[in-house]
Amino acid sequence: MRVISGIYKRRRFDVPHTFKARPTTDFAKENLFNVLSNYMDFDDGVRALDLFAGTGSISIELVSRGCDQVISVEKDRDHHAFICKIMQEVGTDKCLPVRGDVFKYLKGGREQFDFIFADPPYELKGLETLPDLVFDNHLLKEGGLFVLEHGKKNSFENHPYFVERRVYGSVNFSFFRLKAEEPSGE
Repeated sequence: MRVISGIYKRRRFDVPHTFKARPTTDFAKENLFNVLSNYMDFDDGVRALDLFAGTGSISIELVSRGCDQVISVEKDRDHHAFICKIMQEVGTDKCLPVRGDVFKYLKGGREQFDFIFADPPYELKGLETLPDLVFDNHLLKEGGLFVLEHGKKNSFENHPYFVERRVYGSVNFSFFRLKAEEPSGE
């Protein structure tokens, strides 16, 4: 796993072979962040939430690109420990790894975020409810962006906050915005 851009650019972290997580590919991650740069400037006080954080690949990328705070929610004990190890290795306090169930976290959430990313297992029961959980629990700030990674079987085009879908090989990203507006170059 490597960091693509920012202060930790080119840093590599060896993910244990025993992990069952499916990290976002470097190709998909690089393309995702190219698109995200049209929506937001991560070093402008952004608070982010990384759901189903897995190896922490997206979390470390967000921290590297300048996010003020990243909360990484991961249920698996070993994956959570790996994320903690990565953040300790780079010496940052901008990431708060939380070990817990994403669905419980979303239902009990009291904070709002500028950016939320979710990379659940593609066959996860309840995956289709994630956009509603984010918006019904008011976890996204106005103008904020929620990106859901999913397989080709899922379609969110009819969701009221859906903005666009990007496909990179077998990886699909659906973008949602509290205020559905065209991305700006800001």
